[in-house]
Amino acid sequence: MSGSKPDILWSPHHPDRYVICDSELGLYRIGPVGGSETKAGALPLSEETAATLLAINSDTPYMKCVAWYPKHEPECLLAVGQANGRVVLTSLGQSHNSTCKELVGKEFVPKHARQCNTLAWNPVDSNLLAAGLDKHRADFSVLIWDISSKFSPEASVAAEKIRLSSVDLDSSSVVTKPLYELGQNDACLSLCWLLRDPKLLLAGMHRNLAIFDLRNTSQKTFVNTKAIQGVTVDPHFHDRVASFFEGQVAIWDLRKFEKPVLTLTEQPKPLTKVAWCPTRTGLLATLTRDSNIIRLYDMQHTPTPIGDETEPTIIERSVQPCESQIGSFAWHPSSQNRMVVVSAANRVMTDFTVFERISLAWSSTTSLMWACGRHLYDCVEDGADGVESVIEKDIATKMRQRAQSRYGHDTVQVWRNHLLAGGNDPKLKSLWYDLFYMKQCAEDMELKLQGNKQSVVYSGIKNIVKTSSGTTESRRCWSGSDRQTDVPRYLSEERCLALRLCGWISRGPDIDVEIFLRTLEQEREWERAAAVALFNLDIRRAIQILNKGATAEKGDLNLNVVAMALSGYTDEKSSLWREMCSSLRLQLKNPYLCVMFAFLTSEPGAYDGVLYESSVAVRDRVAFACMFLSDAQLPRYIDKLTNEMKEAGNLEGILLTGLTKDGVDLMESYVDRTGDVQTASFCMLKGSPGDVLKDPRVQCWIENYRNLLDAWRFWHKRAEFDIHRGKLDPSSKPLAQVFVSCNFCGKSISYSCSAMPHQGRGFSQYGVSGSPTKSKVTSCPGCRKPLPRCALCLMNMGTPVSNCPGTGKSDEKVDLTRENKLAQFNNWFTWCHNCRHGGHAGHMLSWFRDHTECPVSACTCKCMQLDTTGNLVPSDSS
Repeated sequence: MSGSKPDILWSPHHPDRYVICDSELGLYRIGPVGGSETKAGALPLSEETAATLLAINSDTPYMKCVAWYPKHEPECLLAVGQANGRVVLTSLGQSHNSTCKELVGKEFVPKHARQCNTLAWNPVDSNLLAAGLDKHRADFSVLIWDISSKFSPEASVAAEKIRLSSVDLDSSSVVTKPLYELGQNDACLSLCWLLRDPKLLLAGMHRNLAIFDLRNTSQKTFVNTKAIQGVTVDPHFHDRVASFFEGQVAIWDLRKFEKPVLTLTEQPKPLTKVAWCPTRTGLLATLTRDSNIIRLYDMQHTPTPIGDETEPTIIERSVQPCESQIGSFAWHPSSQNRMVVVSAANRVMTDFTVFERISLAWSSTTSLMWACGRHLYDCVEDGADGVESVIEKDIATKMRQRAQSRYGHDTVQVWRNHLLAGGNDPKLKSLWYDLFYMKQCAEDMELKLQGNKQSVVYSGIKNIVKTSSGTTESRRCWSGSDRQTDVPRYLSEERCLALRLCGWISRGPDIDVEIFLRTLEQEREWERAAAVALFNLDIRRAIQILNKGATAEKGDLNLNVVAMALSGYTDEKSSLWREMCSSLRLQLKNPYLCVMFAFLTSEPGAYDGVLYESSVAVRDRVAFACMFLSDAQLPRYIDKLTNEMKEAGNLEGILLTGLTKDGVDLMESYVDRTGDVQTASFCMLKGSPGDVLKDPRVQCWIENYRNLLDAWRFWHKRAEFDIHRGKLDPSSKPLAQVFVSCNFCGKSISYSCSAMPHQGRGFSQYGVSGSPTKSKVTSCPGCRKPLPRCALCLMNMGTPVSNCPGTGKSDEKVDLTRENKLAQFNNWFTWCHNCRHGGHAGHMLSWFRDHTECPVSACTCKCMQLDTTGNLVPSDSS
């Protein structure tokens, strides 16, 4: 506007049109780039939108404020407030009907000339136009004009005195008599009509905020404050108003108008505009002078109604629509979170969308959902490689699938658990084979110690080799080779145990790997089998395995070449064979073929080429070390390898650490990297009960896995896990939490009298139909008072009811216990926690099959319908 920064007004009728108010009025239409409505000279607003200039109005000089007529007819009628106090009705190049022609050019002239600061159309009674003027001695500063009023002849003289324009307008278009005059001897800087009542006008006066009621103009409600500029009502919460002064924004609640409910004082420079978002609840935008950012205050979570001492919680953020300083902005009336900004200097416009923070949420079944603005999106698996591959790799999905296959519950053939897990992870396979060999050694050799100490085999190879004693060195010749060179090997009882844990030998002190080799052949692991045979100094057996692998179905013919190379082995250090094998072995793709030639070309005791080949399984490297490293070398190598496994969280390292504190450290590193609490829980439960199971980390993994099963509604699986846990860790069995107490003495009636053996604290002892002695426990064992009676059979609880009605063959399906139990389920105590009535379980179930109310007379309690969990179906029930 004249001598000030530009402003933007969106059309209340067309969502694609707006006006830029500067020294002149420019009407623009916004549309997509290259659209049919955009012309060649359109101004680009963003990558997708452009603005086309439709009309310019330069007939209203000295503009200070502009307001757009709120009704559809006349379509493009604007009220312009001028520096001399006049309010002029004008239009922007539209075709007008007779009504619009009568209004366009009409002027509303105050008694005394002073600047018009603000204009506001009444949103309901659109004939009323409020104007806020500067102070002029005893004159009024808030004038409410009726645009339908006619010219009054007696006011023509006064109108001519204050006319500043040189244009001689028709006197019939000048109105000097306002409908209401408010705010005497004061200045008005801002105005807005209250949306909750069209007769209320909120004005920012010079010293206060005042609410004027047009039904009684002699009275007003006001509050003293400096925040009197830019008053605006929240379109979604009509009792909330915002105003500002310098760098402060005040938020008011009109129901408690004594003081602002919130004051924002973080603006470094004076504010120029505040505006509520019309499409988003509680979102306020503010603009400071000489700034290129717009601050947003999200009051979405403001409590309603606001308490006396409660301040609303807000979330503050900043957006930068453009690089240059912003002159003004305006929210789009219908597009969500969209605004148009205009720069202060070169009047460049920008179309900008304020994107909401996106909230992501995973369900317990790996369904992905996110919220953005008013939209809620659900990620549906449509076969796309992106989302589906991510879900397949997610550990929660894997654990859920494994839980359905009863992963970890095979306690006999422990190694089979890796098959239940999918069988694709070699490290997981190694873990379960390690646990299988530990269990096998513990059972076969009976090495478990007395008390609560862990078995030696569960302490890991690291601890086993440290206690190694009586190691003997033997020199053995190659088998199947012309060279009879002796190779030094080491043997002890502890080393044999380590070889058993590695799976190389099955029983006895003698090292016999033939069974292991046959197993590898069946699994078509030809290279590994050949390497194991070679490490056991049987070069002819290794050649046979390679030849067999080359001739097998889908075998590798290159294995014949490797076998040929092995057959030429010589121990001469300067031989051509040794030189070529040393230089070319690294070109072999299979790591086991590589370590075979590394072993053949190494000096005794210097086997780094084998021991530090990371692609070779840990169990094979450890077994090799146990055979060929001395007592001084072996512990150092095992310690170094153990630390590497712990740091990397490699499950193969459980062979070294065992189920000890080192094993927990290794598993912690694994869980931190993968989140697989399922494997961690089952692994730690496989060892002998001890201090490991009391470790807080282990307990945390177990509880997290139980919570996961509950979140997936796998209640049966969680119950199976608890049973499995109770068998392996007796200390985890829960204590009795519920028991029946006597109404008279308060003692538990589960303690049986001498005629009936004590059966514990469960409910199964309360019916004794299965007891060999057919004892009747009908009274409290403490005070001998009678027990309550069944509401149906009227017999005291504890009485055998096998011959009572309702417990015959028709009720066999409700008997959930085995026949050899002392008391059948039909005889158990049961009662309603609401009305306290009950009886034998069999009788109650029979009654509620045909009835909904309690069987006790005059009791209307619907007992069975109170248990909401009875309607839930576990996910794994199918």
